[in-house]
Amino acid sequence: MKSKNKLSKDQRSKFLLLGSIIAIFIAFSPYIFYLYEIFPSGRVWETSFFTYESLYYESVMTAAWTYLGKITPLFLLLIWFFTCKHWWYHTILIPISMYTYQLIVSFYEDVYLQVNLMDTNQLIYLAPFFIIILSIVYLIRIKIFDRIYGIDLSEIEETDVSVMSPLSERDRRDLNEFRSDGYTEELQEDYYQKL
Repeated sequence: MKSKNKLSKDQRSKFLLLGSIIAIFIAFSPYIFYLYEIFPSGRVWETSFFTYESLYYESVMTAAWTYLGKITPLFLLLIWFFTCKHWWYHTILIPISMYTYQLIVSFYEDVYLQVNLMDTNQLIYLAPFFIIILSIVYLIRIKIFDRIYGIDLSEIEETDVSVMSPLSERDRRDLNEFRSDGYTEELQEDYYQKL
């Protein structure tokens, strides 16, 4: 019995440690964004490892500001995606893909100085991904809805619900059988004949 309690305490301490690390990363996200201020404002940035030349933005600081302006929300969205426990967490992939695409396009434009090759129809490129993600989320929602309310889709097919009529086909058949069994509607008097 003690080993189970110790195991649960160990698991709780791991979750507490992981939660604390995630909270620290979220708290430092504004500092991640403002890292662009440490980059030089010139067109070329030379280090002992590499040389970076900003062709499109013409300033390494402006390029870093653009990149970090996309990396910071992407970073926060990734944390949200990996820690979210809701059934709809797959929809977070849509803004993640958008920021990833924008980051790649802005880097490509700056390094190769080819503007508007990819960014003009951004939503057209991302639309198939959106459709796939939304389809998956909708299927998950249907499964959850069915499990919670116990609705069987085969029962809905048996009712033969008509879109234009308030009566289902089954109710219409029952009504026709009832009328054919000898029920006759009373003739309504024509009020104009009385006049």
